[in-house]
Amino acid sequence: MSVVKINVLTVPAEQREVLEQRFASRAHAVENSDGFEWFELLRPVEGTDQYLVYTRWRDEESFQAWMGGPMKTAHQGAGGESGEKPKPAASGSTLWSFDVVQQAAPKGA
Repeated sequence: MSVVKINVLTVPAEQREVLEQRFASRAHAVENSDGFEWFELLRPVEGTDQYLVYTRWRDEESFQAWMGGPMKTAHQGAGGESGEKPKPAASGSTLWSFDVVQQAAPKGA
């Protein structure tokens, strides 16, 4: 079955809009990757400053191929007019990994 990767990003309140805009501008950056199944950016509602970046992959190999190729390239992107890379919006990051052992979908889906 699939694997799930959740990147837990600690984002100060003043950087939330920056983070969300950066994800919006990268729209479709992962969708064409072999083995990619799902993406969600989850904004905290209360009690935490941590965003969750949820991705689901066919297998670990597909995720690793994306990490070593398209994701690495995207995060090494060129800077703006000044030539400098923009500072990260997140002040910390942790990657959680899970195997999908059970799943369900709405009836008829």
